[in-house]
Amino acid sequence: MYAGTVNMSIIDELSEYITLRMSSYLEQTHDSNWIEHKSHSDYDLWFITAGSVKITIDGIEHMADPGDVVFFYPDMPYIASTTGELCRFVYMHFDFSIAEQKRILGEFQLPGIVPGNLVREESTLFTSSYRRFKQDSGASGSPLYLKASLLLVIAKILELHGQGLYTGEFLKDRKPRKTEGSLEVLQNVFPYVDANLHRVIRVNELAAIAGVSEKYFISLFKKILGITPGQYINQIKMNRARDYLYEKKYTIQQIAGFLGYPDPFTFSKAFKKFYNVPPSKFE
Repeated sequence: MYAGTVNMSIIDELSEYITLRMSSYLEQTHDSNWIEHKSHSDYDLWFITAGSVKITIDGIEHMADPGDVVFFYPDMPYIASTTGELCRFVYMHFDFSIAEQKRILGEFQLPGIVPGNLVREESTLFTSSYRRFKQDSGASGSPLYLKASLLLVIAKILELHGQGLYTGEFLKDRKPRKTEGSLEVLQNVFPYVDANLHRVIRVNELAAIAGVSEKYFISLFKKILGITPGQYINQIKMNRARDYLYEKKYTIQQIAGFLGYPDPFTFSKAFKKFYNVPPSKFE
């Protein structure tokens, strides 16, 4: 399921459906005798703050130094140990999902050691918010602040991966496993939707592109993304409508035409239902 060819724009397009749930977190210090053999049932990030950590996966050794962030995927066995007198890191276990799809990150080759220079600002903010969370009961130390800083780190890693600036090395020698529940099955569907927003898009068209029956396509789409094809198309149209309105170059009638609505009234009604404000008052 660790595919490197999946278009990462899907994460941005469906960002409103993202749920981030923190489960456990702690700052640990280990001496030179520390060695750990484990795997975890959820996603795991380590923020290295002191010393160096050696991580062995599938017999291959990787080194994480202060400032680096280590990204583990669920059910990934590893051996970790310190290479000096001590090491210290903050770990965070979490779940990241889009709608009902709880393993969406498994579509991307993210597990590995993210170099500190690529995420310095984001990881510094996270470790700072973590310590305030542990020491302070005020607003700056709230769980919401900690969660927001964690999401910022994850968003940065996803951005780096999408730009080709970071690819995790923990799984680089494994061949992607293409399954019926993989985003890769829908890769030709996403650009087709984007290119045909100016008209009504029917589900049977998308099913034909995916090479399956309409009934199976609807079930498969929901299984992969956690939303229906109709919800996805509506989300993309509303994303584009928002962008067009921000540009302040087009009339509501033009935008309605761009997005396949028969008239401005129908578009305005759909927009208001989605954003709770009519497009004429959207800012």
